[in-house]
Amino acid sequence: MPSTGSPSLLRKARRKLRNIALRFPRNVCCNVCGWSGRHFASDDWHEHSVCWKCRSQVRHRLMVAALNLIEGLKYIDLVDGKRVLHFSPEQQTTPLIKPRAASYRTADFSRDDVDEKLDLTDMPSVSDGSIDLLIAADVLEHVPDHLKGMREILRVLSPRGYAILTVPQQDHLEKTWGDPSVTDPRERERIFGQEDHVRIFGNDMPDLLRSAGFEVRVITEKDFPEAVVRRHVLFPSVLSKRPLATNYRKVFFARKPA
Repeated sequence: MPSTGSPSLLRKARRKLRNIALRFPRNVCCNVCGWSGRHFASDDWHEHSVCWKCRSQVRHRLMVAALNLIEGLKYIDLVDGKRVLHFSPEQQTTPLIKPRAASYRTADFSRDDVDEKLDLTDMPSVSDGSIDLLIAADVLEHVPDHLKGMREILRVLSPRGYAILTVPQQDHLEKTWGDPSVTDPRERERIFGQEDHVRIFGNDMPDLLRSAGFEVRVITEKDFPEAVVRRHVLFPSVLSKRPLATNYRKVFFARKPA
């Protein structure tokens, strides 16, 4: 009787694995952690859009795709050797940014697992022009005064420094709006999509950033080849029918003028 390590049994095992691979092809790949498989997991907002391993969402992979592929916005341009301030840091992107930066600090207004407790709209401990890259993914919808927050980001950035920003945007909503009188968490969730959101952003987000003094480049899935979009799921494979879903994700690269 052949041993478990015999060539014939090994060949059979390899053949079985090949057959499984053919039946279940690796159609998608997370450009954040490298996981690949037939499809991503689903969440309450979108089907097949969340990486099984690192839990990256479309916005994470869209940002990473830009840092990997878009000329002028790559890691070598924005991250390598730069002074980085990361607001509300996320487990998906911190490992990609921190090792490449000259200095990397994390900040948040309410979390304790960060380097500094900072209010995005008022950062007195951060000197003018002392940050080369500020990252704030899905943060501005939480702050009471988003325009003040944008101006404060501009202040702390160095000349030609960048902010990488994302915000939830209601599909086809033209104007950003909020209502400070809405304080009930359940009502906020109904109106703005989450219990701690104070506004919902519209298509005027680039104009808001420009009014604060930024030069803005908007990155969407349209900036990448279709094969890259499908492979890394840079656009929802199934559009959500929820009225406040952000189906058309954008990443805003906002540069401070020289």
